[in-house]
Amino acid sequence: MGTDEEREQITHGEQGPGTTPDQEKTQDLRASGDSATRRDQAVRAAVEQGVVGPAAPVVGLLDVTGIRTAAAELRAAFDAVVEPGTPVLHAFAVKAAPLVPVLRLLRSAGIGAEVASPGELGIARAAGIAPADTVLDSPAKTPAELRQALALGIAVNADNPQELARIDTLVQSAPTGSPIGLRVNPQIGGGSIDAVSTATATSKFGVPLRDPGARDWLLQAYLDRPWLTRLHAHSGSQGMTLEMMVRGVTAAYELAEEVNERAGRRQIDTIDIGGGLPVNFSSDEVSPTHAQYARRLKSRVPGLLDGRYGLVTEFGRSLLAKQGTLLARVEYVKKAGGRPIALTHAGVQVATRTVYAPASWPLRIAAYDPKGRPRSGPAVGQDVAGPACFAGDLLAENRPLPLLEQGDYVAALDTGAYYFAHHYSYNSLARPGIYGFSSYADEVRFAAVREPQTLDEIVAEAGGGAERDALRHL
Repeated sequence: MGTDEEREQITHGEQGPGTTPDQEKTQDLRASGDSATRRDQAVRAAVEQGVVGPAAPVVGLLDVTGIRTAAAELRAAFDAVVEPGTPVLHAFAVKAAPLVPVLRLLRSAGIGAEVASPGELGIARAAGIAPADTVLDSPAKTPAELRQALALGIAVNADNPQELARIDTLVQSAPTGSPIGLRVNPQIGGGSIDAVSTATATSKFGVPLRDPGARDWLLQAYLDRPWLTRLHAHSGSQGMTLEMMVRGVTAAYELAEEVNERAGRRQIDTIDIGGGLPVNFSSDEVSPTHAQYARRLKSRVPGLLDGRYGLVTEFGRSLLAKQGTLLARVEYVKKAGGRPIALTHAGVQVATRTVYAPASWPLRIAAYDPKGRPRSGPAVGQDVAGPACFAGDLLAENRPLPLLEQGDYVAALDTGAYYFAHHYSYNSLARPGIYGFSSYADEVRFAAVREPQTLDEIVAEAGGGAERDALRHL
């Protein structure tokens, strides 16, 4: 990931005035022991309380304390670098965890919502997130989606000239209080994962800033529309370096400055820098941190944070990933070709990216005994397999772990974002239950975020309700 210097900065932070490197690390990195201890307590309690077991062999667990802490640290990170009084909206990327109770929890922590579909907007509204705290992004918004957002006063980032033309017609026919902006692709290049790199030369997102004629078109688009007051850029996600992310933000800031200079006034008043902070999936350490990123922006793009511009962020994975654990029971163990295989109930239906692209999305696996206690013993290379009927349905291949036995549990760590809330219905496998947990003294309490899917619901979704005879008369 980047140069040796970049890796050093990401790991240890950029030393601020009056702080030592050790103090900086203490401020920036959440104590891994706290989160790991809470996780171990939650796994044992989930087994003891029957949240997971033979009748519920796979569940998702969300650390409520961890979510609140992450939200507070995000807000503090940017509060420390912006001028007092600067409007800042942290809009959680709903795609990372489209769960109403999670959004309600984030709302109570001062976090809004970034949505990219009618479904995500519906979830955000059900969670009580105000239109003023909501941002709509999508490369394929329909006229109906745009009309609804503009009627509600939700901020809209137009993706392309054709969408902007649609908005022209809508704002002429019905005045709106929505802040409206344009998304640009700074075309700074991709990270280590092509599929989530959104600032490549040919990315489908936004107006390509470096294409011939694009910058002139953008400048004129703003000058022709006094109501166009925002600018949006999102350069990528997992696999990006902080340096690349800052370069993308810098490109957007420089364009905003050029627009405002040409307009002779502060027409663009808010810059949306997107999200995309990568997550460390190799340990419990939170690195890089939002504070490191915010300080890097302060150092490299000081004008962005000097109070002249409002700020919007759209973090998702970096807020939720480390707050989630996917817990599954080992149904059987066997050997094939001399290699141990643990057959579990967690596979492609809950960890789709890891199963189909394991090199890009590897997960840490923790082993627990039938009582939910951490399993110890010599590390043995073994496969952790899922229940789906194809050979590649593996959470981990030849992974060194204490030898798993029937009735044990495996935990896929750092799965609070883009994993168990994004079900893939292979083999008509049921969506697992998702439970938030908090610790009170020695007691762990659970609350259902989403109940497990029933067999009747699976059948109904497969057309087995009133429509079961729909094809007979054709």
